[in-house]
Amino acid sequence: MSLITEIEERSVRLDELGYTDLGDSFEEMKIRARHSQFNFPYLFDGEKEEVSRAYGPTATPHLFIFDAQRKLCFVGRFDDSEREEFVKTHDARDAIDALLAGREVKTRQTKAFGCSIKWAGKQEEVKKYMAKLAAEPVTVELANSEDLKNLRRNNSGKLRLVNFWATWCGPCITEFPELVTINRMYRHRAFEIVTVAANFPDERKEVLAFLEKNQASTRNLLFGDTDKYKLMEAFDPGWNDALPYTMLISQTGEVLYKVQASVDPLELKRMIVKSLKEDRFK
Repeated sequence: MSLITEIEERSVRLDELGYTDLGDSFEEMKIRARHSQFNFPYLFDGEKEEVSRAYGPTATPHLFIFDAQRKLCFVGRFDDSEREEFVKTHDARDAIDALLAGREVKTRQTKAFGCSIKWAGKQEEVKKYMAKLAAEPVTVELANSEDLKNLRRNNSGKLRLVNFWATWCGPCITEFPELVTINRMYRHRAFEIVTVAANFPDERKEVLAFLEKNQASTRNLLFGDTDKYKLMEAFDPGWNDALPYTMLISQTGEVLYKVQASVDPLELKRMIVKSLKEDRFK
């Protein structure tokens, strides 16, 4: 089952995943738990979400701390700011420290601030969102050597993912839907995807048909010269000519990720999230 199909069946739009590498399904959470080395249980509430709703959370994260007798002693936030440099009170830690020391918890409840909770039941909303995405226009333009040099320099002010592909390249065709999904996840942030078809200029109709089929409303380029080696040299003299070829370029032109084969979607998303987070706090 593709990621897009899974999203349609749940209640999370792809743009709501713009700050993470994975969704919140049980299977994806198991991957996250292993990768992040969680040393605590992660519980799945099932399709009806009865236990979660009984707690009454209003946002994520929303903490509920119980004492050894299972008496609720604290409800609220981790601390008073999601930015570490602005934190003045460590509400959850203070509550835990008090309980471990046998003291009364001074602040028993605070407001919680964070993302909205993605309860089940929003499938129709997600379907409308996906239909809107499917209706976006798809275009392709010819690119010469100078265009590709500028593409590599990256003066866009955004984190840029460039993918070279071709209609005759099996691995390119297979991985392309993942790139469309990645674009939909992160494009509302300082991020963009540019696809470059390594076909000949007179194959534009075939290229456009593939892009339209995959709803690729990204910026799409097509080799504008029959001398492909000249164009590849213009983008990256170290390119060994294999397809697919994908490069993640920072806002300052630094190569953060480069693979001359099929991408690992999860590895790539983790790199995108990390890079966007680091740039946010510069």
